[in-house]
Amino acid sequence: MYRNRFKIFLQLLLFITCLSAVLGLKEGPDRRGLHRLTDEFKISSTRFAETTIELQHAVKLIDEKNPETITLAKNALRKSRLAYKRIEFFMDYFFPSSALIYNRPAKVEVDEPYMEYQEPSGFQVMEAALFDQAPRSKKQLAEQAEVLNTSAADLPALLYAFVANDQQILESIRLELVRVITLSITGYDAPELKSGITESYQSILTIKTILSPYLRRDQRGSELLLQHLNTTLSYLQLHPDFDSFDRMSFLTGYALPLQEQLSLFIKNQHLLLNSKSALNYEAKHIYSTDAILPEVFPGAAGRTTGMVSLGKKLFLDKSLSGNLRRSCASCHHPERYFSEDLKTSITFDGKGTVQRNAPTLLYSGFQYSQFWDGRAKSLQEQIKGVISNPTEMNGNHEVIIARINKSEYYKKYFLKYFADSAAQPISIGTIADALAAYIGSLSPRNSAFDRYMNGDKNAMKAKAVSGFNLFMGKGQCGSCHFAPLFNGLIPPYYKLTEYEVLGTPGNNDFNQAKKDMDRGRYDFFPISYYEAAFKTPTVRNVVMTAPYMHNGALKDLYQVVEFYNKGGGAGLGLTIPGQTLSAKPLNLSKKEVGEIIAFLESLTDKL
Repeated sequence: MYRNRFKIFLQLLLFITCLSAVLGLKEGPDRRGLHRLTDEFKISSTRFAETTIELQHAVKLIDEKNPETITLAKNALRKSRLAYKRIEFFMDYFFPSSALIYNRPAKVEVDEPYMEYQEPSGFQVMEAALFDQAPRSKKQLAEQAEVLNTSAADLPALLYAFVANDQQILESIRLELVRVITLSITGYDAPELKSGITESYQSILTIKTILSPYLRRDQRGSELLLQHLNTTLSYLQLHPDFDSFDRMSFLTGYALPLQEQLSLFIKNQHLLLNSKSALNYEAKHIYSTDAILPEVFPGAAGRTTGMVSLGKKLFLDKSLSGNLRRSCASCHHPERYFSEDLKTSITFDGKGTVQRNAPTLLYSGFQYSQFWDGRAKSLQEQIKGVISNPTEMNGNHEVIIARINKSEYYKKYFLKYFADSAAQPISIGTIADALAAYIGSLSPRNSAFDRYMNGDKNAMKAKAVSGFNLFMGKGQCGSCHFAPLFNGLIPPYYKLTEYEVLGTPGNNDFNQAKKDMDRGRYDFFPISYYEAAFKTPTVRNVVMTAPYMHNGALKDLYQVVEFYNKGGGAGLGLTIPGQTLSAKPLNLSKKEVGEIIAFLESLTDKL
């Protein structure tokens, strides 16, 4: 019965995605790569389907009393994942709805704003079950294996009436390279199998295969690109061990130069297309300071340097508050990297504290929602809310507009920068726009780490480099704090902001941890999966912005890293049913903790 229902669902999904392909993909005059793409997909999808049969068989043989059968199932899962990596770029780019079946995170996700649940499915669910210390659900494993096998068998149907032009094909593989650089080498989708390096090899090998129709022996650009592909593949092949893999050497010596050459090649072929992501394809590589486009984020379009200057003056202006004693800088101190050294800020009346910690405003413009719980859709919406909030600035919008209108300076420059705002250049909307322009400009990207990644090999100390390797590897930090901004923007598209349930305690005594009662995003969206969920903040400049977490409970970075090292709240013994952070200890040594903190120190900007 389960199989029949799934087949009906799959057939409908395939029909919809194929129809989308026919209607949505623009026909291009140049399709050198189309035949290679479809031929490769036929071969690789067939091989993938064969591995799902093997996986299904291995699951059937699982005997809880025989560890060897579980090991065989893990190996079959690893083999199937490797085969899937040969078609991942195609599925994720051209048929994202169908791709959800195979490699979704092992947690329930909510499709906003429609509030539809997306149940976990595929590889990551099976990995979590196979490595879980609690009794495994063989039934769940069998169901997931059947889903993979049934859907894989029907993959060739995706090619019915499929069309794609060269720009789309090349964009799909350049995004796959970003996925390798930012996700695969961190173990993002295979943290227990630790197969990310060998999977990266398969992804790069596929990129090379798909590129072959475009490469000409008499073109220097082709020769250089092929050389970079081959050296990158060789490095991955020679260093397959996940824990010991030198990510910094791989990135700076191989992957980033490959990305740079691939971008240059696509540009020179006049096949540039950016239809999917927030990435700046004109940037040198993902760690360039201009790698992500600021204007794609809510409320960022149309900002000018003049608005930034006007917003900076408003940021320091106490006339925005109800008592003329408080400004934005009262809680987000520029000298403290736009944060505050209190657990939570003092309320407007001075008699209490607000609910949550005042985080840094640096890089806050690179988010799709604001506040810890993400309840504001833009910086402008957040600003309006803070100004009028009785516990924060307690300002009446009409009174504030009247005050600003009394200033000849403000009248002059609001009229200059907001001349198109009908007959009222000064309004709460334009005030919020100016402030958002300033806050959105707070993204210096000039830290020691940034200088190192852009060529200055003296910028970082060896300890910090080791810390980066741990952050992106064994420490699993980079699988939630995604490169290059190290916040919750999910690569390779950077179109979604992630929320996590960490089980952050209400105190910093890990031996007697107390549960924090803040319900997080649940208070905004009352869905059980959002219980105690918070937006993943950037860790850039984190050394300068203590105390930490949404409640300011952790006083220093040693406590923060140790909290993760112990497995979050569940690892501390708290009951956190929906924790999305693995409760398993990371087993980081004291030396390794110090190295991770050294890396975090290297993320400090010069203001």
